[in-house]
Amino acid sequence: MTFPPPASLDPEALRAETPILGREVHGRPLVYLDHAASAQRPRAVIDAMARHYERHHANVHRGAHQLSAEATDAYEAARAAIAAFLGAPEARSLVFVRNATEAINLLARAWGDTHLRPGDEILIPVSEHHANLVPWQMAAERTGARIVPIPLRADHRLDLDAFAERLSGRTKLVAIGHMSNVLGVVHPVAEIAERAHEVGAQVFVDGAQAAPHLPVDVADLGVDAYAVSGHKMMGPTGIGALWVRADLLASLPPFLGGGEMIAKVDMERSTYADIPNRFEAGTPAVAEAVGWHAATDVLREIGMDAVWAHDHALGEAMIARFDAIDGVTTFGPRGADRGGILPFVVDGVHPHDVATALDAEGIAVRSGHHCAQPLMAALGVPSTVRASTHVTTTDAEIEALADAVVRARDFFAPRP
Repeated sequence: MTFPPPASLDPEALRAETPILGREVHGRPLVYLDHAASAQRPRAVIDAMARHYERHHANVHRGAHQLSAEATDAYEAARAAIAAFLGAPEARSLVFVRNATEAINLLARAWGDTHLRPGDEILIPVSEHHANLVPWQMAAERTGARIVPIPLRADHRLDLDAFAERLSGRTKLVAIGHMSNVLGVVHPVAEIAERAHEVGAQVFVDGAQAAPHLPVDVADLGVDAYAVSGHKMMGPTGIGALWVRADLLASLPPFLGGGEMIAKVDMERSTYADIPNRFEAGTPAVAEAVGWHAATDVLREIGMDAVWAHDHALGEAMIARFDAIDGVTTFGPRGADRGGILPFVVDGVHPHDVATALDAEGIAVRSGHHCAQPLMAALGVPSTVRASTHVTTTDAEIEALADAVVRARDFFAPRP
């Protein structure tokens, strides 16, 4: 796997453009290290949404008045921008949804219910977020297909030899996250897609963690579908997108019924609109699309090569710092294929207690199983603390985190 050469960005300048990072929590400056759950919004996103509500708000499509035309133009411009951000060959194969979870459920219903049969197999890594596992379990229950897990190696990377052994003519789908939301490892999706296509399987990718942190080009990856979520890319909550190969998307039945997704309706039957409208029933999240467009503009201006280099460097710094702390165990691979996500446990201390102690010092992290219980079982722990970085994260914040973890360790489980 190869990644772009190192580049640089200025986290302090980006922090200055992110209003929430100027606040205090419990009387301490906020140290926000929970970007894998939801990234913070730059002022450009907030301003873009405010302008839309102040000047352009209306329902989109079919409206003859000026405001509707302006809102429609903004909504479709957002679609084009996000499709381009993902390297999609054409914007019409990108469907707006509420989040990446809904995108995967759309696939599980529209594709899974029409293509899976009894005995078919769905290959899924044990490291997947529940959003890319549970919908396929439900699809398997409906269709008689079965889930085949792909294990991890001892270094917590995907076991590609085991993947190759499990791949067969029965494999109809490989559902995989591009970047693990727990381990931070970037899976070799292009290689996996090439192998899967050799046996006629589809490859659907959960890109919710990857798209905010590294260059993504769905055409180069050679995958069949790619799901993303706006709020992890510094955009608003309540909006995500699903890119699907245009020919495949056009062959699928709708996921939801109602207004906007139809061509003609009679009392007895309906015919459906072309893509992408077929999959966007009802009034969409227009202001959220506008805000997400602004977020992708910010990321483009920074440069995704620079974003990845920054996150990777911070990930390496966190690993080095935490591996030097007695009584702390870290998880995940070391190397060029890992971003700025660090899961860890403190010996003898529950992760929730660690996270609570950190919060008291103004440091925001995540604790729990991170919607990845099969992965926790594979790691041999019930839960972890997770710190995650993005473009506004500084070296000083990593040092503040490490120092606070030492204080928490000594408070809850003093050293002899």
